[in-house]
Amino acid sequence: MNRDSSVSWLAAACLLSFAAGAGATAALRAQPQQASRREPQFDNQYVSVWKSIIMPNQPLTLHRHDHARALVALTDGQLQVVDKAGKRLDTYNLVRGKAIWLKADPPGQMHADVNASGKPIEVIVVQLKNDR
Repeated sequence: MNRDSSVSWLAAACLLSFAAGAGATAALRAQPQQASRREPQFDNQYVSVWKSIIMPNQPLTLHRHDHARALVALTDGQLQVVDKAGKRLDTYNLVRGKAIWLKADPPGQMHADVNASGKPIEVIVVQLKNDR
């Protein structure tokens, strides 16, 4: 292979690599933001453990907790708890690495967890099964 063909081949390879990288970056930008969700972690006869990821302005669906639980913040943030009408029931100022204790919800009360910040909030929840 002569020098001119080597340079041409190298230029083509660089251009192709650049185009592929730009395409991959554009594809990543085009992906929709992931939804708020629960990711199961562990379950046995005593506790259920899950990771909740609450995306900005994407509340978790209405739900309730029949049992007490510990919540461990993986990120800093402010989590608002609202009822089905949107009325604020509580606000938790979460500090990364710190835990809070939450009692069982009152009978019949449903709530959603709302993150009004600009970044995701992540927590680990350890909910008791036999606390009554």
